[in-house]
Amino acid sequence: MVLTDTHAHLYVEAFDEDREEMMQRALEAGVERFFIPAIDSTYAPAMQALRKTYPDQVFLMSGLHPTHVKEDYMTELEHVKEQLAGGGFVAVGEIGMDLYWDKTFQEAQADAFRRQIRMARGHGLPIVIHCREAFDEIFEVLEEEKGPGLYGIFHCFTGTREQAYQAISYGMKLGIGGVVTFKNGKIDQFLDEVPLEHIVLETDSPYLAPAPYRGKRNEPAYLRRILARLSEIYKLPEAEIAKRTTENSRAVFGI
Repeated sequence: MVLTDTHAHLYVEAFDEDREEMMQRALEAGVERFFIPAIDSTYAPAMQALRKTYPDQVFLMSGLHPTHVKEDYMTELEHVKEQLAGGGFVAVGEIGMDLYWDKTFQEAQADAFRRQIRMARGHGLPIVIHCREAFDEIFEVLEEEKGPGLYGIFHCFTGTREQAYQAISYGMKLGIGGVVTFKNGKIDQFLDEVPLEHIVLETDSPYLAPAPYRGKRNEPAYLRRILARLSEIYKLPEAEIAKRTTENSRAVFGI
């Protein structure tokens, strides 16, 4: 049984003391494919080092995370542009909008999101979307940019049934992670109405650990907890969920 973690920040400081052991636990749990979203240019060396260590399992994205869109965002976008021109990246992400903490750079976030969508389309790559307290704003940009070449993953989907179908209408698959195991996660109440062909699995490690690890550091081995919950929701064997969600990840990333 091969599992795919479509979203994990395995290069961040939270794993510096036990990264090798963490990866071994993941591999033993059947997680063999790791798709790694970017945050900003400062993490680029750590991301490259991770890929060099695990070249057969780790696949990198390039992008500017919305919470890191600041006054210098155009300089950061130049870095993304240069990385994509050099090749070797499987997606542009994570990109999008986050209005939970701060709305100071809302317009800049929308502009950065739009520009990175166009970069992705120019390179024939999928996008991976971060959305927090910004569904309307995200959908407004996607409505402007919809059409051939727009596809990807709506990472850490936590919206409503209607928002799920709207995201899918723009060519997005839904990234389902630890939230689906939370008692107040809500998405488990309607997820069985979303065809499995639109679902991929993720952990968002080291964030959003599933129950019973909620509040602790997340890691890809815990993808088995998310898999188990989806098996309950869809009333399908875990092996079938693993197979089909990995196939869905291949459809997105081409790997």
